[in-house]
Amino acid sequence: MRPSPTDPESYLPLKPGTFLVLLVLSSEELHGYGLKKEVARRSEGRIDMEPGMLYRLMARLVDQELIVEADRRPLPDQDDERRRYYRITQLGRDVVSREAHRMVQLSQTADVRALAHAHD
Repeated sequence: MRPSPTDPESYLPLKPGTFLVLLVLSSEELHGYGLKKEVARRSEGRIDMEPGMLYRLMARLVDQELIVEADRRPLPDQDDERRRYYRITQLGRDVVSREAHRMVQLSQTADVRALAHAHD
């Protein structure tokens, strides 16, 4: 079922890579390679997206109107004209915010002490 453009909850739960891409774009506009590097950094290397996977994800997020191609670009001498920059939409902000809230609720629900002793 396709998520509803009027209901951010319909996009949840997000896959970790999708969550991190939206989270990164919520603080800055970036091109694909910049996103790849920042997602890897924020995930401490656990999520390292291959270019094909990243660009399929970006196309899906554009299609879902969670991100758009940015109009603004860096100065020409600091940029490669082939790069596409992306920014998050208000819907994308709502979705990533709801997902972060959902994850906080889940972590608060977990009995950390019980989980820590489960392997004893």
